[in-house]
Amino acid sequence: MVRRVPSRQRNAAVLRERDRDALKRLGLLLACGLVIACGFVYAGGQHFAALRLGYQTEKMRTVRDELTEEQHRLLLEREAAASPLRLERAARRLGMQPLQAAQIDPLKGSLNNSTNKALQSSGRLSESQPGSTRTSAQPGTKAQLNRKQPK
Repeated sequence: MVRRVPSRQRNAAVLRERDRDALKRLGLLLACGLVIACGFVYAGGQHFAALRLGYQTEKMRTVRDELTEEQHRLLLEREAAASPLRLERAARRLGMQPLQAAQIDPLKGSLNNSTNKALQSSGRLSESQPGSTRTSAQPGTKAQLNRKQPK
């Protein structure tokens, strides 16, 4: 074995001075390392939050597209249900019949309007119901209708 250091040292009584600046430099290096490490952790958290929000956005887009398709389908169903041909078939199943020419009275609309105007001017038409065809009755009698009720 080779000894590089002599067994007897002549300078054993010499004391080494502590480097106070080295301790400050190590503290500063530790603080900078912590700041950088915290920055990396924060950036990683932001990155993963952005990924999570991207997935949620994509999921919401697919749900929106599905709801748009369903809305379009429901609108088509509503239009089909309200088609005149389908309504006519449903009315026939209920026993209804098309309106005959003899059932239409073209003077009835103008007659009702002139009657209402005459009753309003004479004060006989109920003022609480200006569009009503009822006449106000005298005490003890029932109000009568001016027009016939459709059967």
